[in-house]
Amino acid sequence: MKILVLNCGSSSAKYQFINMEDESVLASGVIERIGIDGAFLTHEPADGEEVTIENDIPDHNVAIKMVIDALLDDDHGVITDMDEIGAVGHRVVHGGENFSESVVIDDEVYDAIDDVKHLAPLHNPPNLLGIEVSQELMPDTPDVAVFDTAFHQTMPEKSYMYAIPYELYEDYGIRRYGFHGTSHKFVAGKAAELLDKPIEDLKIITCHLGNGASMAAVDGGKVMDTSMGLTPLEGLVMGTRCGDLDPAIVPFIMEKEDLDPKEVDNLLNKKSGVAGLSGVSNDFRDIGAAAEEGNERAQIAIDVFCQRVKKYIGSYSAVLGGVDIVVFTAGIGENAIEIRSQILEGLEYLGIKVDEEKNDIRGEDQIITTDDSDTVAAVLPTNEELVIARDTKELVE
Repeated sequence: MKILVLNCGSSSAKYQFINMEDESVLASGVIERIGIDGAFLTHEPADGEEVTIENDIPDHNVAIKMVIDALLDDDHGVITDMDEIGAVGHRVVHGGENFSESVVIDDEVYDAIDDVKHLAPLHNPPNLLGIEVSQELMPDTPDVAVFDTAFHQTMPEKSYMYAIPYELYEDYGIRRYGFHGTSHKFVAGKAAELLDKPIEDLKIITCHLGNGASMAAVDGGKVMDTSMGLTPLEGLVMGTRCGDLDPAIVPFIMEKEDLDPKEVDNLLNKKSGVAGLSGVSNDFRDIGAAAEEGNERAQIAIDVFCQRVKKYIGSYSAVLGGVDIVVFTAGIGENAIEIRSQILEGLEYLGIKVDEEKNDIRGEDQIITTDDSDTVAAVLPTNEELVIARDTKELVE
């Protein structure tokens, strides 16, 4: 079976086309600037050169049609007939409390996703658009929804409830949901394989560290706690998101800066994090270079980021009652050698001793602690698209 994995944003659409016989990626790409001047598709077949196709792309219907045309193209395509697309797996950011696992999409599922779009107003609407267009263009091909929030639905009430009037939870669903679930699920499974132990016997802390960053405490394959909340704004310091914040700061900023709710939301989501702290960039490569040149604010941004991750490792080891392995994944987690070292420094009390030679790697499966460490730390590259494809295959078959 060959599966098309779609991740539709408001003005972009990423995709991978995967042969599930050997889980190889036949082609991948992204469409950018949907509905905006200068739109283009970048398509890369596995055994060919990357091609860029510029076109007027007014909506997602045209965008996904371009993806299918690219897969079918005589020069850079990888299939000869649309029937070779056995199923479409859709990344859906928010499933609310309705979905604790992936599901084949029907009218009832579509309506349930639509019902919680207020919880992810920037993400669920374009996710739904992708589903609509896929069903219109390929009406006989099954569609599957794979939710960012699903893996975290095993959390107990004591982890997901906020200490606000209970009626706000009942009326509006205000609670912790967590995100990056497909990534946390994938690397937790890889951690069990790495240690050659059943996941049911392991206590795992997964650190998905990228421009968006989150952590999860996983006990026996089930999430006990996670750092992101009702939205992806809570938790770790991120590229442009503030992470954990005294709630009283929000009305304080609104009053002092004369901001309305949308403006302060934009400030905390898009102008804060390490970008706001450093004044340099949301990219740790730029921030690291600036820090090496003596930029004090850049160094502060790095220190704050590492301190927040370290605090969560400590708190999650308490939640789990110990920890067997700490996993680093995503762009920063997989590639930022110095950041990993700084985060783990001082955690010897947890049995973590960094082996700097082993840690000197990027983007590889690798244990980075010494052989005599009681607790393992490891780098495990994530593959969210493969999780979506695997779930889609399992449900369709």
